[in-house]
Amino acid sequence: MRLLSCLLLCALSVGVSAETYRWTDSSGHVNTSANKTSSGKGITPTPAPKPTPALTPAEPPETSGDANPGDTGSKADGKPVSHWAPQVTDTWQLQLQGRPNTSYNVAVFEFDMFDTPAATIAALKAQGKHVVCYFSAGSGEDWRPDFSKFKTQDLGKPLQGWAGENWLDTRSANVRAIMSARMDLAKSKGCDGVDTDNVDGYTNDTGLPLSAATQLDYNRFLASEAHARGLAIGLKNNVEQVAQLASDFDFATNESCFRYKECAAYAAFTKQGKPVFQVEYESKYKDIVARTALCTSARSQNLRTLVLPQALDDSFRYSCD
Repeated sequence: MRLLSCLLLCALSVGVSAETYRWTDSSGHVNTSANKTSSGKGITPTPAPKPTPALTPAEPPETSGDANPGDTGSKADGKPVSHWAPQVTDTWQLQLQGRPNTSYNVAVFEFDMFDTPAATIAALKAQGKHVVCYFSAGSGEDWRPDFSKFKTQDLGKPLQGWAGENWLDTRSANVRAIMSARMDLAKSKGCDGVDTDNVDGYTNDTGLPLSAATQLDYNRFLASEAHARGLAIGLKNNVEQVAQLASDFDFATNESCFRYKECAAYAAFTKQGKPVFQVEYESKYKDIVARTALCTSARSQNLRTLVLPQALDDSFRYSCD
């Protein structure tokens, strides 16, 4: 989901529980995001074929990317593309505000794609770590460098309570082109995967004719674009469509499924050996007794659960791993 610079409360949207986050980027702009849980050319004649030569054994296809036992292949335009396949036991850290703390002994780090230097990503990868890059795929944020590329008709209603951020018409070819360009940026910066936020707009009051069907189509588009570039991709929240999308995505990122009693849905990922990177924000989990109960449940469901501040500024961190 998204991240804030101060602790925020959940906001309800069209009867769907919502979590909205705000944080300050490197330029001092206050960033916000809401994440919902609930959940013609003529044909040229073909020349006559030449005699068919004797068949020779085909060579194995080449793959792109840094292959390792956790890599997998997908096909884009008929060409195999390798991408990282995170494991269900991978530990992780999530931070979107402040100078990235790369000292944690975890397998996966998630940082903001726009704000995190490529050098930081390269340094982590040199240590054998993997980096997931965060951006919103369902909302337009007016502080992002590519915001001017959105057309007026691409924008829906503002995300309630968050200035400068509007829902996007995810059916739009222009919106999809911008997201494809963001995938290119993620690839050029060295990200191993992407975490695309706000991909459950159809459950909210967007002012746009979005539906469950258009959301599935868009989310699968995102997965295809990521895989075509050798990137892994996570499904952010959108609990209602987890079962339908688990085979298209490489991992899940969830916020507050324990709070909303939605964690059981993520068996659709863990049963496939795909990790669920999960975070809770309630202050009660600072208490060791409450946190022990939380972690016992998280481990029993094979979830990689963290307790973090809603500001996602690394001011504190508790891990169930």
